Amino acid sequence: MAIEPRKPPSQFLLKLQRPLGGRAGWGGFVLQLLFVAVLAWIAYEIVANARANLQAQRITAGFGFLQNTAGFDVSQNLIPYTGSDTYTRVFFVGLVNTLLVSVIGIFFATVIGFMVALGRLSPNWLLSRISGAYVELVRNLPILFQILFWYLAVLAALPSPRQSVSVFGMFFLNNRGLVIPRPIGNPGFEPFVVAVLVAIVAALVLWRYARRQLYQYGRMITIWPYLLGLLIGLPLVTSLIFGAPVTFEMPVLRGFNFAGGSRLIPEFVALTLALSTYTAAFIAEIVRAGILSVHKGQMEAGSSLGLHRGEVLRLIVIPQAMRVILPPLTNQYLNLTKNSSLAVAIGYPDLVSVFAGTTLSQTGQAIEIIGITMGVYLLISLVTSAIMSFYGWRISRSMG
Repeated sequence: MAIEPRKPPSQFLLKLQRPLGGRAGWGGFVLQLLFVAVLAWIAYEIVANARANLQAQRITAGFGFLQNTAGFDVSQNLIPYTGSDTYTRVFFVGLVNTLLVSVIGIFFATVIGFMVALGRLSPNWLLSRISGAYVELVRNLPILFQILFWYLAVLAALPSPRQSVSVFGMFFLNNRGLVIPRPIGNPGFEPFVVAVLVAIVAALVLWRYARRQLYQYGRMITIWPYLLGLLIGLPLVTSLIFGAPVTFEMPVLRGFNFAGGSRLIPEFVALTLALSTYTAAFIAEIVRAGILSVHKGQMEAGSSLGLHRGEVLRLIVIPQAMRVILPPLTNQYLNLTKNSSLAVAIGYPDLVSVFAGTTLSQTGQAIEIIGITMGVYLLISLVTSAIMSFYGWRISRSMG
């Protein structure tokens, strides 16, 4: 009896089988279905358990608590805030404080990191060894230890306000923080800001024109006198016409503390120093690796054109190295932002401290507060990644 050959599956079944089970076929589809069912069961148990706990503690789920009065003060607030404000206001105060320390930390970490990287690549033996020792020491110590070191061993050891360390008689550093002059806006402030913005836009246009002339026609144009004229002259003329844009309220020692001026609390100073120096050690290695990824023939070619070492790095090497530097550099920016949540260890009023800490302990709305905090950090990370990706796209486009 002849055995009929097995018919191959139809094209429809093949198309259905591939996305569902892949190479494993229908068995893979069944496994995936079971996995999804297990995940759904776990999610249901979590939700049911959370609902039962909330009912047992007589806590009403929802976001209505955000309109309740907070009833506590915050040691640093860049936006107006009092203890009689709502928890919504507390959220924004903590968010602004987190963004402040993150942006300032990213700026100083980038500057220090690039300087240390160039120091490690310097032909000067002493400078190279000092830069290398900084990297190896700082990046191998826990960030929390460094935050506590700056706060307890450095700033707490400073003298009292009456014996403050004075800088030019305007800045005073003591164990209560850094006291600086406070700017107060005058009627000429708005025209001054407009003049500064116009000067910056004009300077960028002039700078792009000079770069285009250099890269397309090999013609180097000296533009720094014009840049100085725009960035300094235009705001200066505006100030002469409309008056001084700001006046400064100087801090004055009265009794046992300073009156007037603005005070940067020691928690902010310690956190900024720790985050900047710690992240800079990693950025230094990233920048050094990026520069070394560029063939040394590029340096030699630049030198043969009569360019100095600094000009070769600025015009030839670093623009090519940025494509290698940017992805890990973005990760360090994200790490710095997330590491700022360690501010709770020294009492800096960031988002985690005042919202996911004090607010949560007062209201008991753990699910809502933790969810909001997670969403904020996720949004900050996505925005940072998008900005850096756009900058990388612009660099790759300009490099052809």
